[in-house]
Amino acid sequence: MTRNRLIGAAAAILAAAGAGLFARYPHLTDRAIISVARAADTPAPLYYQEPDGKPFYSLTPKKTEDGRDYRAVPAGADISFDGSDQPAEMAAVEHKGDRKIKYYRNPMGLPDISPAPKKDSMGMDYIPVYEGDDSDDGSVKLSPGKIQRTGVKSEPAELRRIHTLVRAPGTIQLDERRVSVVAMRAESFVQKVADVTTGSRVTKGQPLMEIYSSAVASAAAEYLATITSKTTASIEPYGRGSRQRLINLDVPEPVIAEMEKSHTAPVTIQWSSPRDGIVLQRNAIEGMRAQPGDVLFRIADIALVWANVDVAERDLGNVAVGQPVKVQARSYPGRQFEGRISVIYPQLNRETRTARVRIELANTDSALLPDMYVDAEIDTGNPASVVAVTESAVLDTGSRQAVLVDNGQGRFEPREVKLGRRGGGYVEIRDGLAEGEAVVTAANFLIDAESNLKAALKGFAESATTQESDKAMGAKP
Repeated sequence: MTRNRLIGAAAAILAAAGAGLFARYPHLTDRAIISVARAADTPAPLYYQEPDGKPFYSLTPKKTEDGRDYRAVPAGADISFDGSDQPAEMAAVEHKGDRKIKYYRNPMGLPDISPAPKKDSMGMDYIPVYEGDDSDDGSVKLSPGKIQRTGVKSEPAELRRIHTLVRAPGTIQLDERRVSVVAMRAESFVQKVADVTTGSRVTKGQPLMEIYSSAVASAAAEYLATITSKTTASIEPYGRGSRQRLINLDVPEPVIAEMEKSHTAPVTIQWSSPRDGIVLQRNAIEGMRAQPGDVLFRIADIALVWANVDVAERDLGNVAVGQPVKVQARSYPGRQFEGRISVIYPQLNRETRTARVRIELANTDSALLPDMYVDAEIDTGNPASVVAVTESAVLDTGSRQAVLVDNGQGRFEPREVKLGRRGGGYVEIRDGLAEGEAVVTAANFLIDAESNLKAALKGFAESATTQESDKAMGAKP
């Protein structure tokens, strides 16, 4: 009887509404009146969504670029936090028919659950938790609508080479093995100096100056007397000591060979460059007296130079001899010089906490000059490919590193991993993840927060169930 009364009342209301609409708009048909009545009973839209379902929303009516209207989304059809794209009433009916409600959790995320429906202090309904929602692996399931709205993105873990660059400043220095000096080993006088100045480029054997030395002249006369004497000329050991004396006085080999050929001792000895290179220092002056050990010329070959860079202490573990290095001089923007690490000096600067690293660089065009500032990039990456994911996929708490594995169909599993090298926006996964497994790279902190919340609520529910069981056992006689 009550049901018939409700139906009659509803019919009377609809008839009254139809009569009112007909009285106000007499030109409307019955079908139009029913449509207007339904529109009046439809709740106001909560927001407007892009008609193709893309994650674009608007609080007011809006059109797409091609002129289509945004789709109105009423409050009942909005996506709930628990991940249902259906209206709340439809979802409740579906869940009640398919799955069993285990308990109800606080809508604000507080650690409070209830075995029966209830409201919190603000009048909000507790949210039902169904069997299967709180899986044992700590995973969380989201609806497609919620995944779209929160901007969740997943990418597979791939094999790639991690490029780890260590940057260090330094300066260009001469190769110590390619520097020569021209000095006298006996008291001498500079008779003449060639047209060579500081900065001039010289070649090996090029004349530098003419020297007169009484010690050299005496040794040359003795050697000539030995090799020209009829008595000793045919005896091989004779003259060997005199020739060695000339060599000890650093007389150039071409000069000795000319003496043996002409049998004449020159008044002055011509000194030549011992190597190809640049004259870094010229102290020889015509007419000057040179004492033994005085440096008259200093010549360096700069076809190969060193870049001494300072590497931070924290990066030393990744640096090794033989690693390739790219060096850029501040004087030549955009140009790079390639070399390799040759020496890592076995000491640390206690003030700057850096270690000196030597890099050998080819300098065929002499562009790199001594004491020039440079910046080095050392590629410390392993040439082998490793399983890697983007850095944004890693949830790092300091003591725990994890990723969210996308198992498909909206289910995400938090998994602890061990990390390796970082570089180029990627991080190596040494353990816990296999190649090809999809991981969340965007909005993963939101999923992790919900996963932790569900895990905490599950633990709270189990604790509450255990306490009730203990009370029941204690109540038995």
